[in-house]
Amino acid sequence: MYRKIPFYLSLATLFCLPLVIFLLIPQLGFFPFYPSLPSPISPSDELSDLSLLRLASSSSRPYSRLSSSSSRSPKIAFLFLTNTQLHFSPLWQSFFDRSSSKSRFNIYVHSSPSLNLTFRPSSVFAGRVIPSKATSRASPTLISAARRLLAHAILHDPANQYFALVSQHCVPLRSFDYVYNSLFTSSSFDLSDDDKVSAKIGVKLRLRSFIEVHDQSKNHWKRYTARGRYAMEPEVPFEKFRVGSQFFVITRKHALTVVRDRKLWSKFRMPCYREDACYPEEHYFPTLLDMEDPKGVTKYTLTRVNWTGTVDGHPYTYSASEVSPELIHRLRKSNYSASYLFARKFSPDCLEPLMKMADSVIFQD
Repeated sequence: MYRKIPFYLSLATLFCLPLVIFLLIPQLGFFPFYPSLPSPISPSDELSDLSLLRLASSSSRPYSRLSSSSSRSPKIAFLFLTNTQLHFSPLWQSFFDRSSSKSRFNIYVHSSPSLNLTFRPSSVFAGRVIPSKATSRASPTLISAARRLLAHAILHDPANQYFALVSQHCVPLRSFDYVYNSLFTSSSFDLSDDDKVSAKIGVKLRLRSFIEVHDQSKNHWKRYTARGRYAMEPEVPFEKFRVGSQFFVITRKHALTVVRDRKLWSKFRMPCYREDACYPEEHYFPTLLDMEDPKGVTKYTLTRVNWTGTVDGHPYTYSASEVSPELIHRLRKSNYSASYLFARKFSPDCLEPLMKMADSVIFQD
C-alpha cells in the first residue's frame, strides 16, 4: 500500500516547483523565461539571408585543384567588414594598384546601412559595397555579415578561390603579388604544412584555409556556456567547441561549407545571457571548419594582432607615433608561416605615416 503524502508537503512542492524550474531551465540552455533576450537577427533578415545563402550554395562546386592550363587565373576575394569609414582605403588602393595583374582580385564591402560610403569612380572600391545590414559587437550579426560577404563573392565570380576577411582597422604588411604568390604558388609559405610531396617537388598541390583554431583558451568553458549550460548540444559538444580569430583567409571549398551550414548556425545565432563571454564570430568559423575538415585548415591566422594591453576585449591599437619600418618588420614575423600578410588594429591617424613608407617598406618584398 502507498503511504499518503501529507497535505502540507504536497502544497510546498506545488509552490516550490515553479521556482526550481525558473532557476534550472536557463542553465539547461532554454530561454522561455527570458523575454528580455530577443534574437538580434529579425525573422525578415534571417529569411532574406537564407535566400541568398541557398543561391550561393547551389552556384558552384568546390574548387579541387590548381590548374595551370586554366584560361582564368584564380582570384583572391577581399571582404571588407566595417561599421565606419574605410580610413585606410588609400593604402589598400596602393596595394591593389601595384598588382602585376588587375584580374587577380575582387573587392566586396559590407558597411553599416547608416553609412553612405562613396568612392571616386577611379577607386578600386567604387561599386563594391554589397547590400548590408546592421551589426553589433558580441552578437551573431557579425557572423551574418561575413556569410553575406562570402555568398556575394561566391555568386559574383567563380574564379574567386581564396576569401580574405579584413576589418576597417586592418592594413597590408606585404605587396599584393607577395600575398598572391604565397597563397597560390609557394610550397614553402605554410610552415605547418606536412605535405612532403609538395615540399619535394616545389609545387603546391592543395589549398588550405588560414584560420586560427584553439581547443583550449582562457574562459573556454565560460564562452561555451554563454547561452546556457547545454544550449550548444548535441550539435556542438564541448570537446568540439573552438576559439579563434574573427578574420581569416579561407578557400572556396570552405566558403561553400560556411554558406551551406544550417546546423551549427542554429546554435550560434542564439542570444547570450552572458555578454562578457559572448563572441560568436570568434567561435563559429573555427568550430565549423574544424568539425568539417580539420586537415584542410592551418589553425593559424595570417592577420597579426597584438593582444597585450587589451581593453574591454579589444586588441592593442597602434597610434601614428608608433608606426615605423621597424614595426612593419616586427609585425611580419611568424612562427607558422613565412610571414604575416595583414595586421590590426591601427587608429585612423596611422594612415599618413603608413602611406609615406608604403613604397619603400610595406610593398618592398
